[in-house]
Amino acid sequence: MSGAQPSSTVVLAEIHGDTARLVINRPPLNILDLETIRLLRSCLADVLAVAAVRMVEIYGSDSSFSAGVEIRNHFPERAPEMLGEFHGLVRSVLYARVPVIAVVHGHCLGGGFELALASDFVLAAEGASFGQPEIRVGCFAPVASILLPRLMPEKKALELLLTGKAITGIEAERLGLVNAVAPSAELETELVRLRRELLAQSPAVLALARKAARLGSRAGFESALREAERIYLDELLKTEDAVVGLQAFIEKREPEWKGR
Repeated sequence: MSGAQPSSTVVLAEIHGDTARLVINRPPLNILDLETIRLLRSCLADVLAVAAVRMVEIYGSDSSFSAGVEIRNHFPERAPEMLGEFHGLVRSVLYARVPVIAVVHGHCLGGGFELALASDFVLAAEGASFGQPEIRVGCFAPVASILLPRLMPEKKALELLLTGKAITGIEAERLGLVNAVAPSAELETELVRLRRELLAQSPAVLALARKAARLGSRAGFESALREAERIYLDELLKTEDAVVGLQAFIEKREPEWKGR
């Protein structure tokens, strides 16, 4: 390893030459609590500040990428801080100066899926699953609500967002959400191939080409995200069902919706 960066035990950060690797290290599901979100954002800023870094790879430790944001942080008293921190992380990925690759094993759900959606490339192991289950606990996913309909057919995006069902890596690839799917043992080979292709380009031109190519996904993103945050905080969290769903999840029972 060369150019190792200081890292916590929750987020591991390393630089190998021109490639930085961030690992979410909260096994088995790598749940994103506020500390983890802040550390990911800080570590990403640190590695991007190193001039030699030309790409960033994000992993989850153990057998999952991330099963999403800590459920207790969705309650009304914590949600404003959670949304501010998590959406700051998403912006850091979306607006990074170099390509960001999400390398996915196992569960990639909720905020974990949103983090992958913001990345430039997603490589998935066979057996990976992708989904936005927030609707099942009385919430919705602001970032995915904006990005999914831009990245895939709107009706299929609505199916994921409004039913909370998960899809396989193979189906995600078919829908254009994943670049490649491979057996776990071969996923590193796919990553090396992509890394080699990207690093073969001019660093200056690659950065500008990425900036231009992502104009479409960024267009209107900020205003849409601000409105999605407003709906979440000013409308969703004022419903009884938002708390009903979250509490039912914590108590491991089916929610009894109030319809208000």
